[in-house]
Amino acid sequence: MIATVPDTEPRRRGRPAEKLALNPLAGRALGIDFGRRHVRLAAITGAHNEISTAGETHSAAARWPERIAIARRLAAGLTGAAPRLDVLGGVGVAVTDPTTDPFVPDDGRTLADMIGRGLGTRVRLGDAPRLATLAETVWGAAKGVADVLYLELSDRVSGGLMAGGVLHRGAQGRSGGFGHVLAEPAGAPCSCGGRGCLQTVASTRAVLGAYRAAADLPQLAAALSAGEEAAHAVVRRAAIHADAVVAGLAKALGPSVIVVGGELTTLGAALMKPLENEVRANVGPHGSRPRTAVRRAELGGFAAAVGAASLLRPPHDTPSPQSAPA
Repeated sequence: MIATVPDTEPRRRGRPAEKLALNPLAGRALGIDFGRRHVRLAAITGAHNEISTAGETHSAAARWPERIAIARRLAAGLTGAAPRLDVLGGVGVAVTDPTTDPFVPDDGRTLADMIGRGLGTRVRLGDAPRLATLAETVWGAAKGVADVLYLELSDRVSGGLMAGGVLHRGAQGRSGGFGHVLAEPAGAPCSCGGRGCLQTVASTRAVLGAYRAAADLPQLAAALSAGEEAAHAVVRRAAIHADAVVAGLAKALGPSVIVVGGELTTLGAALMKPLENEVRANVGPHGSRPRTAVRRAELGGFAAAVGAASLLRPPHDTPSPQSAPA
């Protein structure tokens, strides 16, 4: 694709000239994941759907102008040139529950409008966990599977559902709130106003809070590697509670594959093995129907950005399953 750029060479008279140059973003679809402490980008290029990624962390107190500036800088790094995001016709943007973000604009503009103005292009917003569901189904652990349940275990416990090859949104786009399904009756209070939600026992914060000897996940992972039983007990408890919720959902919805993603999956077999064992015991095969598979997500922290990149791709450029508005 050819893009026009201003001719900066001095001219004595006449209308300003334009030069033609190859557009470095031609054939690309760009997705941006604006997380609480990170900005992550994914570019999907060409007919082979090659994916390139870039990311940067920032303070949780960073305001939107700073986050958007990071996104523009990362876009330049992916393309090797100053980004002309306007020639893309838009970018997909993944956000996590923007209604709780203290830095959402309060001057009457929508979040999409503010981000779009900052990037200089049209923006289409989507829910980060649902976009991660789409990405893992199209490019990741459940590639080509039509019925997939995705569970994300991070600061926020959430997820998504792919049903018959279509991403399920639910009424008002509220599907995927798995973190607020009851997991432990009479458990700890939850931010939603309930008590004993899965969020209170299987989120990153809840797991680290239960194992006070670790300040972060790398320290917890080190304790697990050292064989500390208290660390294993905390992670096993989170896995068992996560299974209690997933098993009920799986029995009702009948997915072929359950994909587990999010920060807690960096703990590896200490989390995944008990979760797989519990699913195997509680979501067994019925008659000739095969057993539901449990897989660890493959796209890591970039899943939402990859899913966002598909939001503005032409349908014929995106492999099946099909995406619905996220």
